[in-house]
Amino acid sequence: MAGQDDSALAWRQTARRELCRTPVFTVTERSSTGPDGQQGTYIVNEARDWVIVIPVRGDKFLMVKQWRHGEQALSIEFPGGVIEEGEAPEAGALRELKEETGAESAELTFLGRMNPNPALFSNHVYVYCAEKLSTGGAQHLDSDEFVRCMEMSQQEVFRRMGSEEFPHALMAAALALYREKMR
Repeated sequence: MAGQDDSALAWRQTARRELCRTPVFTVTERSSTGPDGQQGTYIVNEARDWVIVIPVRGDKFLMVKQWRHGEQALSIEFPGGVIEEGEAPEAGALRELKEETGAESAELTFLGRMNPNPALFSNHVYVYCAEKLSTGGAQHLDSDEFVRCMEMSQQEVFRRMGSEEFPHALMAAALALYREKMR
């Protein structure tokens, strides 16, 4: 409940050790002391922050379809990606929108910031709504990105989110933020 003192719930990190560094994230082992003095060791993935952009044109969303190696399948998603070193989240959102769709936005609205899984990850994902789109530009994809851009009705995206073609949980969370703040 609001107003309660939560300090008795907090753990204090006492050590951090890097177990594995990859191009995408670093796996760490963290030792912590609990509120009652109990010791624990936990695995935490450290990654750069991410951004998700919900591009809106009328009653449609601009979506991207791409291969996801973890799922071993195609996934329909909102554009997004890693925020570059030193880049503001808003700038990352506009860059990812242009790279993946060729579109630019004259109106970007911050919808929220959340942790993708606070039990395992230390990073955050920032969610934006992009409106007043100008399209027609070329995609500027990374060398290992193969992305198809498409327009879909908002109604269809809401209906199909969580289905086999829309498996990405962060996209569902972004859509919930959009519903709450933009509709």
